[in-house]
Amino acid sequence: MINYGKQYIDNDDIKVVIKILKSKFLTQGPLVNKFEKKLKNFLGSKYCCALSSGTAALHLAGLSSLLGKNDYVITSPISFVATSNSILYSNARPIFVDIDETTYNIDENLVEKKILELKKKNKYIKALIATDFAGNPCNWKRLKTLSKKYNFLLINDNCHALGARYYNDYKYAQKFADIVTHSFHPVKQITTGEGGALLTNNKKIFQNAIALRSHGVQKNNKLKKKIGPWYYEMQKLGFNYRLTDFQSALGISQLKKLKHFLKRRNQIATIYDSEFKKNPYLKIPQSNKFSKHGYHLYPLLINFKKIKKTKKKLFEYFEERNIYLQVHYIPIHLQPYYKKNFKYKLGDFPVSEKFYSQEVSLPIHYSLKKKDVFKIIKLINNFVR
Repeated sequence: MINYGKQYIDNDDIKVVIKILKSKFLTQGPLVNKFEKKLKNFLGSKYCCALSSGTAALHLAGLSSLLGKNDYVITSPISFVATSNSILYSNARPIFVDIDETTYNIDENLVEKKILELKKKNKYIKALIATDFAGNPCNWKRLKTLSKKYNFLLINDNCHALGARYYNDYKYAQKFADIVTHSFHPVKQITTGEGGALLTNNKKIFQNAIALRSHGVQKNNKLKKKIGPWYYEMQKLGFNYRLTDFQSALGISQLKKLKHFLKRRNQIATIYDSEFKKNPYLKIPQSNKFSKHGYHLYPLLINFKKIKKTKKKLFEYFEERNIYLQVHYIPIHLQPYYKKNFKYKLGDFPVSEKFYSQEVSLPIHYSLKKKDVFKIIKLINNFVR
């Protein structure tokens, strides 16, 4: 069976996890802090808060930056629902802006247009969450310029793009965004099983995130000394978003292999590109000249109308051969919840909708064998022929 994504776990990963399972710490031990230190050093951030998932990171990004009722937050309809849901968790209002038809990232020109449109109605943007879709960095220089011009917070949903480069710098995310979120789900570049992280250079945001991560409970050494060693205080309404020690051990081990994982993903993408680029019914993913793709996904666009076949037929064709593709994503504004509560409808974001009608995510991961890559290529070509 070949899946679109898959983790790679080797003996080194297994050994470090077993070691922690035999130790006295399973949950909040020294390995959590060590993992946080490794991440912030690798990504060039002052502060790092390891969390139970990428969704938890997005949730605390909103709460830690004090998003609230009547705040407007721009984001893209082409992302997983967690991105826009996190805005709702803060009681703020998501405002979708269509994607660029080349990069599939949020269209920064439409961002400014939307800001000016809202300004005429006396509505002001508090933040923007941009997803580096599939591992392809957004135009962060332009987004940073807009954030300064219109005074809004910039959040990078970097869950797809760990290790991607922007102007040849894999530490780019923290240089442009006020908050960066990561996911370590098994289909991502590295995994901790489930897991995530929030990174920032803002001390106040970091302190808020740390407090909210563990039920809003804080331990005060001065009061513990005065009242007793058991004493703690709940200062905020928080959550159980903690990462465990054995997950952190796995994360540290996986991080050592990130460059190898990225190299392999890029090799597979290069093969796909070379085989598909001349096919008139297919469109391969494109990066800006200043970016190096992280290839969490390989989004291939297929012109189903021209070949007079359906996406459903393609999936069935591959499943019969034990290969499982995926689609990333159904535009969020077309989800029943968003249609019902925000009155979105088909046609509101035409580039995203066209993208969805054609997009298919092909298998791309470290464990994928070269012979299987060529098998997938042959099947795609046969189907569209």
